[in-house]
Amino acid sequence: MSEQIDPQTAVDYMLKTAPRFAKARAERLHLEEFRKSKKALLMKDSDGKTVSEREADAYAHPDYQEVLDGYKVAVEAEETLRWKLKAAELQVEIWRSQEASNRAEGRAVR
Repeated sequence: MSEQIDPQTAVDYMLKTAPRFAKARAERLHLEEFRKSKKALLMKDSDGKTVSEREADAYAHPDYQEVLDGYKVAVEAEETLRWKLKAAELQVEIWRSQEASNRAEGRAVR
């Protein structure tokens, strides 16, 4: 691995991506909570006689399935950004390690 890592580029990427990650995370958390509310509303509207029948109706309802599809997309977006940020952090750590090795090598040569 002889390519040069520019830590400033990695940090700039992190700063630029952080708001997108925050938005993706907020969307995912919102959908987690909305999913619970949607389930409760669908259970309330169900004609099922027992709680388990109403719950089954709610889980099978197309509106609930739509919320789950949105949740899936939100999790994917958040995880993609999270791992890209992690990769940028690792680039900075690799650069730091390389710099420390270069300094140690410089001291050994003297």
